[in-house]
Amino acid sequence: MTAFEDAVATVRERVEPDRAERERLREVVARLVERTEAAVADLPVEADVLQVGSTARGTWLSGDRDIDLFVRFPPDLDRDDLESCGLDVGHAVLPDGHEEFAEHPYVKGEFEGFDVDLVPCYRVESATDIRSAVDRTPFHNRYLQARLDDGLAGEVRVFKQFLAGIGAYGSDLRTKGFSGYLTELLVLEHGGFRDLLEAAADWHPPVRFDPEDHGTRTFDDPLVVVDPTDPERNVAAVLSDANLARLQHAARQQLADPDPSMFFPDPPAPLSAADVRDYLADRGTTPVALRFAAPDVVEDQLYPQLAKSLSGVGDALDRRDFDVLRADLFADDSAVLLFELAVAERPAVERHEGPPVHVREHATGFYEAYADDADAYGPFVDGDRYVVERPREFTTATDFLASDALFDAALGVHVAEALRDDYAVLAGDEVATLAEEFGVELARYFDPGP
Repeated sequence: MTAFEDAVATVRERVEPDRAERERLREVVARLVERTEAAVADLPVEADVLQVGSTARGTWLSGDRDIDLFVRFPPDLDRDDLESCGLDVGHAVLPDGHEEFAEHPYVKGEFEGFDVDLVPCYRVESATDIRSAVDRTPFHNRYLQARLDDGLAGEVRVFKQFLAGIGAYGSDLRTKGFSGYLTELLVLEHGGFRDLLEAAADWHPPVRFDPEDHGTRTFDDPLVVVDPTDPERNVAAVLSDANLARLQHAARQQLADPDPSMFFPDPPAPLSAADVRDYLADRGTTPVALRFAAPDVVEDQLYPQLAKSLSGVGDALDRRDFDVLRADLFADDSAVLLFELAVAERPAVERHEGPPVHVREHATGFYEAYADDADAYGPFVDGDRYVVERPREFTTATDFLASDALFDAALGVHVAEALRDDYAVLAGDEVATLAEEFGVELARYFDPGP
């Protein structure tokens, strides 16, 4: 057995559900389906119940406790009726459950130790006829169940764990990684885990796969896997450039030096406030952070808004010449936008270049705008253009972050609302206080890797 095969065998042993676990799942699903069908029978419309997802396709990892049940309604049912009937069934089956929202509301709850999503959808004839995004899922299920045998299902499990180990598994908008469906299609496309890693190690994005040779549409994403059930959809649309690159790096590492620990990395030890201060002293940078109450929205709304805000505030700091070296965001009870700056303080004046003097109309307008400004130096000629040195609005990043000018930056809607309610500006060693809530995240920040 080669080193690679030995590593994979070790992983496979840990992620393969044993007979007792499989039997337990089957029993719970049977009771859950029976309960759901009884609730459906009380509705004024017909519907059927379908198990979907990895537990239906046999690609779930040992220890996973997730069951996805879809209640399929006739396509002519009004959308409001679909939602109300779906929620009625969900609450009947999962009385202690709660409502969440994807494209429409559904019920999430616990049943005999398993986490259950009970989702309404339309029973359409094909994935191209969908009325909501979740309508595709039964077609994904049917497509893969017809093609994944036990051997390939085992390869999928290994690939899923590999992606989880490198932090690239999950299509939620926090992770922007590989969905379960995408991992299954990629393994199916390449025939196994090793062949997939060898291919990925040499990918030159954009990379395109079209399992059913639809060939009807182009996409701009770095990885394109045309949905075999819907030619208008790229299954990898959510995948970020960084997670694609992360897979390529990890594939090369695993092929060169097979190591099961890459599949099951230990989380870093959390940093203390003293540790953070030591890192900052070594780096000699100027850290600043905004800390505020995390908006009370689902993660798929929260993280895109935090990312937009991180970018918007970072751009505003760069425009003011504070030179963002690196930035990151954290969220738990509070949310943090962290910026590590290369520049601690700027002079009281800033250089502002006007147009070349020979561009008469614009040059004259620039000159006249500053000619009588007692606070400005100039205008004067430098090279072929007018230049003025004018008072700088903010000489430190903290002055800017504490001002109303912060709200001119591009911010997520709910983030802007949270900031208007209240926020703290942390600077220098004050950033070390974040370690109490975000010690693990700061450990990853100060010891970054691919």
